[in-house]
Amino acid sequence: MKIIIAPAKKMVIDTDTFTYDGRPQYLAATRQILAQLRQLTYPQAKVLWHCSDKLAHTNYDWLQQLDLNRQLTPALLAFSGIQYQYMAPDLFTAPALDYVRDNLRILSGFYGILRPFDGIVPYRLEMQSRLAVAGTPNLYTFWGDRLYHALTPTPEPIINLASQEYAKTITPYLAPQQAMVTVTFGSLVDDQVKTKATLAKMARGAMVRYLAEHQATTVRDVTQFDHPDWTYSAVRSTSTNIVFIYQK
Repeated sequence: MKIIIAPAKKMVIDTDTFTYDGRPQYLAATRQILAQLRQLTYPQAKVLWHCSDKLAHTNYDWLQQLDLNRQLTPALLAFSGIQYQYMAPDLFTAPALDYVRDNLRILSGFYGILRPFDGIVPYRLEMQSRLAVAGTPNLYTFWGDRLYHALTPTPEPIINLASQEYAKTITPYLAPQQAMVTVTFGSLVDDQVKTKATLAKMARGAMVRYLAEHQATTVRDVTQFDHPDWTYSAVRSTSTNIVFIYQK
């Protein structure tokens, strides 16, 4: 079983907590993307990033000096957004760390796909960014089916805890009959399940922690997620979508 999650925009450098195990699988492709990014003017980069001048200037300056080989942080610690804060991987037990090494993968516009302890550097690039690379019109086309084949060389169940933006890199390439189950965290509004981004990110992080601590191996194990704020809804779930309802 593989678990997929999205990256976070907020990133840090942490070379002390854990050492990295290796390098990203598609580092050569990342170098192609980096070279293309460096050809952008500042106004072009700001449009690509959809951010404030303050953030754009900081990231543009960083882009010029970014070194893919120095000050590497394990991917699981490099991302520090809400999902990763609620996952709290720096507090994982040794068995939980081994579990995520084997089962968890982070999808990335810049690196493609990451194992938790691949050594990476901070970057800013979303998968849906309209960046033409190597004759392709966008990152989805550039990466193609490579991320799927790296995720499951032999077809196995996939637990999707990623946003739609990132899950789209995997879904078109699923093998026949391969299970991919999305986990939805939502609130009931007029008897409809509505997802609130911040709450969903918090829950996804907590879910990864739960699966790692309990060494989950089946889709049914996911439904056993034990959290005071969330309740599994069997009546709203399907074979491809496990639904949890917010209780506060």
